[in-house]
Amino acid sequence: MAQTEKKGGLLRKSSASKKPLKEKVVLMYDEIFTTEDPSKCNPRFWEELFLMKVNLEYLEGKLEALDGEELMKIKDNINCLFQHCIQALGEEHPIRVVNALQVPRWEAGSAVSLLLMRALVFPMCARGNFKTCVCTQVTDNISQNTILEYVMINSIFEAILQILSSPLSRREHGYDAVVLLALLVNYRKYESVNPYIVKLSIVDDEATLNGMGLVIAQALSEYNRQYKDKEEEHQTGFFSALTNMVGSMFIADADEKISVQTNEAILLALYEAVHLNRNFITVLAQSHPEMGLMTTPTSPVPTTPVTPLGTTPPSSDVISSAELPLDADVQTSNLLITFLKYSSIVMQDTKDEHRLHSGKLCLIILTCIAEDQYANAFLHDDNMNFRVNLHRMPMRHRKKAADKNLPCRPLVCAVLDLMVEFIVTHMMKEFPMDLYVRCIQIVHKLLCYQKKCRVRLHYTWRELWSALINLLKFLMSNETVLLAKHNIFTLALMVVNLFNMFITYGDTFLPTPSSYDELYYEIIRMHQNFDNLYSMVLRLSTNAGQWKEPASKVTHALVNIRAIINHFNPKIESYAAVNHISQLSEDQVLEVVRSNYDTLTLKLQDGLDQYERYSEQHKEAAFFKELVRSISINVRKNLAFNTLSQELLLKEFSTIS
Repeated sequence: MAQTEKKGGLLRKSSASKKPLKEKVVLMYDEIFTTEDPSKCNPRFWEELFLMKVNLEYLEGKLEALDGEELMKIKDNINCLFQHCIQALGEEHPIRVVNALQVPRWEAGSAVSLLLMRALVFPMCARGNFKTCVCTQVTDNISQNTILEYVMINSIFEAILQILSSPLSRREHGYDAVVLLALLVNYRKYESVNPYIVKLSIVDDEATLNGMGLVIAQALSEYNRQYKDKEEEHQTGFFSALTNMVGSMFIADADEKISVQTNEAILLALYEAVHLNRNFITVLAQSHPEMGLMTTPTSPVPTTPVTPLGTTPPSSDVISSAELPLDADVQTSNLLITFLKYSSIVMQDTKDEHRLHSGKLCLIILTCIAEDQYANAFLHDDNMNFRVNLHRMPMRHRKKAADKNLPCRPLVCAVLDLMVEFIVTHMMKEFPMDLYVRCIQIVHKLLCYQKKCRVRLHYTWRELWSALINLLKFLMSNETVLLAKHNIFTLALMVVNLFNMFITYGDTFLPTPSSYDELYYEIIRMHQNFDNLYSMVLRLSTNAGQWKEPASKVTHALVNIRAIINHFNPKIESYAAVNHISQLSEDQVLEVVRSNYDTLTLKLQDGLDQYERYSEQHKEAAFFKELVRSISINVRKNLAFNTLSQELLLKEFSTIS
């Protein structure tokens, strides 16, 4: 008879001819993989299971051997296992807690997100019964995670809202709650009715919405602070000395050194809130102390190293300080300002894929804001003036504006500044066509509101006009290269129609009559660019090539701009000849313009103040599917233990068999 030996608490046969006996936990796993209820014959089945050390390798092997049909047959047992995992997490026994946390790594064919696990135990967290949260794997494609079907049917939405509405629980779990909600909203959102979309769209509780906005503002503000700190280090350190010695040739490279990891997860949460919930729009304008100027809490807070955003939520000291009462002497801010500052940083470098996605999402969020009537009301409110310090890309031909010189203006001015900044800083070989289109669309929607409501915004419109004309010049100069990749006539038409908006309706929203005169002056002064554009589109519209139709649209759109140029240029030349002036000053040109308006004939163009509203499902579905996948991967890679002590505790418990 073959002898047996006791090894690791398990009986194993010493004979090589016989298979080793299975561990008890493995036998119990086998019962779960049947169609029978494992607790039917053993009422203590689940209690005993979580006292045994998890064998992940065996579980994963069993699961990989199943096809989809077989998996569905044991769906009830898997759901039951998941329920008992949740129950075990709320118990005091540390071994049961640790084992319950291990199981979801393999469950349902894909891993369960740490965020999901945290959300499911939020009520227990709030009661103080669950303190250990660990990082488990997440599935790359959340729509393939069948465990999420469970929380679609058994909603945790109210638990998430409870966390966000309570300052205490929000401080500890707010970040995870907001990001988790964004991911749940994206579960099979294009394939079926997602209850989280429906519920999020009708939330009207002020405390909950403000709590959500506060969490988002803190995360974005933390990113802004980290960037500012690195920027200051950069300016006073080695790179500053280097650029002083050799000039500005290394500016772009040096600036890349101060990049901070973007936070697409929190941006997605902001997008879903803005896109789905009309009530959340009011949160954008809620004042809070400027994050960088807030008073720190009176209680001491331990210092922790700064980690890249997207890996961990903002520290609790930032959150608690954000909820202090407002101080009259402290510069106030709001979520929209914080978001605009964030956008001005991430949108400057679109060569990096994550920043490109972040920049696109920032512009999509601004698109939703620019379409909203209430958002436009506070954006254009002359009684709500703020000093918004946007990040400006280092460039040789301009100096960085001092913070103290920034004017206090309605928030729409900051949005327009951000659009102008993007336009002038991204005319490059790897042309971000999609972002430019979105940028111009945002400007157009803001102008439509101003025209409709007759808002006369005191803004330096010349900067926008100059940026748009230079963009047209860039498109023409790089026609061959750009046409190989993009339909540049779509963008050119949008730019030309912005000028048509100013020409046709400018008298309803430009601040003064002189502003309208300045518009004509800019068109006349830069007429060569419009002439060249007309020559280019005329050439392509008369050929039978692929660009015939889009080029023809630009040709027709230029009719009033060309009428202005052809009407005023001869009169300006005549004025100069009569008065023997070789080159007219701006005032002299404006004088000619003002005295010859009455003889100018323009054609009425329809549809200039109309636009197609933003639609996610029809045009952006692929982008959001890929974005959510990227966020899920990032969570899996980067979400770490909350504290080192928790990690050590878990390691200690996990060695107990």
